[in-house]
Amino acid sequence: MTVSYTQERVHEIVTAQRAYFRTGETLDVRWRIEQLKKLKSAVIAQEDMLGKALYEDLGKSPVEAYLCDIGPLIVEINEMLRGLKRWARPERHFSGLMLFPSVSTTVYKMPYGVSLIISPFNFPVLLTLGPLAASLCAGNTAVVKTSSKSAACTRALKKLIADTFPEQYVTLIDGGHDVADMCLAERFDKIFYTGSPAVAKHVLAEAANHLTSVALELGGETGNWCIVRKDADLKDAARKIAFFKLCNAGQICININQIAVAEEAADAFLKELKAEFIRQIGEKPEENPEYPKLITDAVYDKCERLTKQYQDRVVFGGKGDKEKCKFSPTVIYPVGIDEDIVRHELFCPLLPIVPFKDAEVERIMDVIAGREHPLSMYVFTSDRKWAKKVMSTQQYGGGCVNEVCTHMMVRGVPFNGTGHSGMGAYHGEWGFREFSHPTTVLKGSRRFNLPLREHPYSGKAGKTKMTLLKMFER
Repeated sequence: MTVSYTQERVHEIVTAQRAYFRTGETLDVRWRIEQLKKLKSAVIAQEDMLGKALYEDLGKSPVEAYLCDIGPLIVEINEMLRGLKRWARPERHFSGLMLFPSVSTTVYKMPYGVSLIISPFNFPVLLTLGPLAASLCAGNTAVVKTSSKSAACTRALKKLIADTFPEQYVTLIDGGHDVADMCLAERFDKIFYTGSPAVAKHVLAEAANHLTSVALELGGETGNWCIVRKDADLKDAARKIAFFKLCNAGQICININQIAVAEEAADAFLKELKAEFIRQIGEKPEENPEYPKLITDAVYDKCERLTKQYQDRVVFGGKGDKEKCKFSPTVIYPVGIDEDIVRHELFCPLLPIVPFKDAEVERIMDVIAGREHPLSMYVFTSDRKWAKKVMSTQQYGGGCVNEVCTHMMVRGVPFNGTGHSGMGAYHGEWGFREFSHPTTVLKGSRRFNLPLREHPYSGKAGKTKMTLLKMFER
């Protein structure tokens, strides 16, 4: 049952969580570990409920639901359970001779306090409970605002959280943009938002009213690029790209928005790509029960509109079933690098292909670098030296060489973007760091204190102090 929220009700929730945080119970690391275990147990116990909700909202098959939403979440929580004691341990530092006799300094990893997590529709389980686990791992309380577009998952998650945690510790708030604005009007200590750059600007503006620390996971204004050089293994590239574009019907923040393919290999690559789509999902994907659906009619209408706009260049797909809200993977070729369709994040099964002369690849990379930073970048090539140069000089969140998407599944490494594709980072220890702040404390001494910092600064005493300062601070 959907609850009608008011600003007063939201304020009550935040106030209760702030009071609970001030009790200090969430600071105990062993207690946090117990809460993470409860969350993991709840996810495993409610796997069927979550899977059914993912199918209702997005048409995800049980395998895809576990592969993309439920399984990675369990792995993420396991990493936190193994590492939390080590991550949370205070750091001891030598204060330095300059501060003698106060030689001991400690850095505590402190939680921010009350966190707000605003999650998206496309991976409603993983991108809700993943950031939540990071927040609880760091010792915060959490208010979770889920997407109104994925209503079935919101209902399932609301039940899971309510059955697992008291409201003063974790609570899920449902509703539309008006409810999200009620949350943003409150003073939180940390906000984690996943979604579009346009909404992120609004989140940042509201957070600025309270100078609240914000982490953003965004798709990128101009989408993620994949570069296929003429020396690439075309069959391998096509196989992996087809899998990725089919996944969640392209509604993934790290998915390939457009591909730049060397002209010399374009025909052969297109042939392989078409064959892979057919091999993996059949000739009529929109009729395949395993193929996910689009989240709303508006997204379907966008696919239909763009397909009609580029109908003379649709070389594969271009068909859909509006009643089922499914649209087939659609390859559009050729597309110029300055055309509108490759200047915006599509977040759907459409796949524009931009041809380029392989010898002019650096020009393509310069154009990409001049646009907003993507969340991900993928390159397929046999030239390891070139690949290393590109991946170590371009600005983007993360990516792969001769692979797609799997970089975000590596344990122990950060995930997120930069600029229009996000700020901050999480996963594992990086999530713990994102939801905590380092607090530095120096332990002073009451004995043997030298008058080095005290007046007078002139005369013989001043000269002596200057000599010592320069000796200590070189």
